[in-house]
Amino acid sequence: MAPQQTGSRKRKAPALEAAAAGSSSLGSAAAAAADGDGPLPPKKPKRPAARRSLLHYLKGREVGARGRAGLPGFEGELRGYAVQKLPELLRERELALGTLNKVFASQWLNARQVVCGTKCNTLFVVDVQSGQITRIPLMRDRGPGSARPQPSCGIHAIQLNPSKTLLATGGENPNSLAVYQLPTLDPVCLGDRHGHKDWIFAIAWMSDTVAVSGSRDGTVALWRTDPDMFHGSIAWHNDAGLPVYAHIRPRDVETIPRASTNPGNRKVRALAFSGRNQELGAVSLDGYFHLWKARSNLSRLLSIRLPYCRENVCLTYCDELALYAVGSQSHVSFLDPRQRQQNIRPLCSREGGTGVRSLSFYQHIVTVGTGHGSLLFYDIRAQKFLEERASASPHFSPGPAGRKLKLTCGRGWLNHDDLWVNYFGGIGEFPNALYTHCYNWPEMKLFVAGGPLPSGLHGNYAGLWS
Repeated sequence: MAPQQTGSRKRKAPALEAAAAGSSSLGSAAAAAADGDGPLPPKKPKRPAARRSLLHYLKGREVGARGRAGLPGFEGELRGYAVQKLPELLRERELALGTLNKVFASQWLNARQVVCGTKCNTLFVVDVQSGQITRIPLMRDRGPGSARPQPSCGIHAIQLNPSKTLLATGGENPNSLAVYQLPTLDPVCLGDRHGHKDWIFAIAWMSDTVAVSGSRDGTVALWRTDPDMFHGSIAWHNDAGLPVYAHIRPRDVETIPRASTNPGNRKVRALAFSGRNQELGAVSLDGYFHLWKARSNLSRLLSIRLPYCRENVCLTYCDELALYAVGSQSHVSFLDPRQRQQNIRPLCSREGGTGVRSLSFYQHIVTVGTGHGSLLFYDIRAQKFLEERASASPHFSPGPAGRKLKLTCGRGWLNHDDLWVNYFGGIGEFPNALYTHCYNWPEMKLFVAGGPLPSGLHGNYAGLWS
């Protein structure tokens, strides 16, 4: 399905929902007391809001909360407890995406909207409550000779800046970096000048105005957005009413080292930024992890040969643990660039040899999306997978207590075309590769999406786990 063109866009995309803010007043009784004789009555200390969650109640009984002095420690322990217990409580509700092909990237915009990018080069927002899908027009390169989208590439990355005022993704030409303003999703600028010569696979924000993109051409590019481009909430328009956006060039472009073992496969596949150390990590398909010092430009610090070199396609970073995690065909490897010897052993996730397709860190729990349609959860402190308990839920793989917890995603939609009939024998079901997942932790929700793993098959999957 072809995306809407920029020129046809006359209404704004859905804006973020405004958060409801509560307010309080002293009330009329205290004001009346000021008119009478004698001193004002002392103000009563404001009582903390009551926690009515069953989880708070049960955990409070378990750990024995002892008044206000113990609340900070209790809240910290409770958060850790919730992170560890949430996966076994999640239940799936599938979302229908029509005939879109393979969701590669996703990010929460607010409590009910998720923005997604697909293999068929469609950028859209899905409302997880109503299921409504709104397509976002893609930005076009400047000039009549602009490259048209290639049918098999798509949008591989979507990232929000730290203040969630800008969104970076791919343009209509998958080699270009597109930046939109939030919450309106108006176009701000397009990085199509002297940038990448091949598809953008990964994006990371270093600050509110500086982003880095990694490409299949073996380069990483640093882009800076001028705040003057997005002052105000209304995009510029020309006389015909069409959106107008700036065309920018990168401030720095760095080429990753060419490995002697596999020199033709140095494609940058994933990026992760460490805000604490101001460092950028990258994974390339030739089996290396690269680290740059990220300031006004990129200065390479090191390159490390990864222990598992096949299909290294995802990377994430945990600031609390100062640790990178790399997903490969059958393992997740943990890297601390400051340690010569890595003390955390890799975890093995052999799911039919289909590999790790998406990764995320939250506190001490790593969530793994596999190519076989399942979600796994790894406790890095205990260095073992979370284990399932006896449950009648159909989403839990059957097995004895103590077996690793595995959530199996639904069937999604698969196009029963000639290729499916001729090359796959009309197999009724294909497990969906989970190419992307993202948490909404305040609401304890998990959005998961993907599609069939074989490149020739056309289909999609999206689900809300809550």
